[in-house]
Amino acid sequence: MTKLVIGGTVLVVAAQLVALMLADRQLAVPAAGVAVAAGVLTAGWRLSHPPQEAEDAAADGADAALQRWLSRTETLISWSESTRADWDRRLRPLLARQFELAAGTRKAKDARAFQASGRMLFGPELWAWVDPENISRTGSREPGPGRDTLDEILRRLEQL
Repeated sequence: MTKLVIGGTVLVVAAQLVALMLADRQLAVPAAGVAVAAGVLTAGWRLSHPPQEAEDAAADGADAALQRWLSRTETLISWSESTRADWDRRLRPLLARQFELAAGTRKAKDARAFQASGRMLFGPELWAWVDPENISRTGSREPGPGRDTLDEILRRLEQL
């Protein structure tokens, strides 16, 4: 639309210059009127008929975003069903950060309140999987908690 306005302005100025260069200066006003009318009609037509590519691009962008979200979700679920090391490295920081944001208690400010609110919300069994301090050093041989545990943790986070 910006290009259209600039093009219309250039057209009006060009029409004025051509009309002023001619010996008969009475054509200056009608030439400018024709140029303005052409610009207004073109702008009206462009506004009433938006380009099809813009709609297709918006739909493609939404499809791509949905595909990225789906891929990320599948990856998170696979990490929950993998080893404890994957859980500790990838999911635990994400869940702890989401808990910190949702609960409004910052671990850096008050670690005791953070631990207490975590145990209160999740219970001792689930808090063990969210607590950022509960990282196993031998987790590569231990199984992860699984999809059901991740689902329950996310359900409780949604309740906040």
